[in-house]
Amino acid sequence: MGGEAMAEQEGTPAERKRKWNWRIWSGFLLAVAAVPGYFLFFAKFPITRNVPWTSWLMFAGAGWLLWTGVRRAFASPELFRGRIAGPILAVLSLGAAGLFGYATLYASRQLPVAAAAPRVGDRAPEFMLADTTGKMVALSTLLSEPMPGREGGKPRGVLLVFYRGYW
Repeated sequence: MGGEAMAEQEGTPAERKRKWNWRIWSGFLLAVAAVPGYFLFFAKFPITRNVPWTSWLMFAGAGWLLWTGVRRAFASPELFRGRIAGPILAVLSLGAAGLFGYATLYASRQLPVAAAAPRVGDRAPEFMLADTTGKMVALSTLLSEPMPGREGGKPRGVLLVFYRGYW
């Protein structure tokens, strides 16, 4: 080995210091921030409360950061830190995502049932709504008249879909 190569390997401790693996810590902090972020901010808006897509997007970003950070730490341990902390923080982040998923699914099952709502197969109460032309149409009319253009045919059916949410 030449003298220059030896000098590079023997450098001062400050020169040999491994770099901080920011991806691991950023991913962990993003995963940890997703949980209180949902309950403190995203739960206020119907579009992010009913389906917590923003929190799942944060968990996905955290997973990507953690994956690339841990891979970097194991591929170049002489350059980057994180061979011990990376997998630990990744498991903790995965646990946070799992608990969040369980909590949101469990909470959605605990919603109160609508006692007065019609059940599958029940006859719907009579109501009137405007059609696409603005003409008022009653449910009983839809159920008793055949479809337009089909003389002597069976009366048409009606499919009612109820969306629970805020409009």
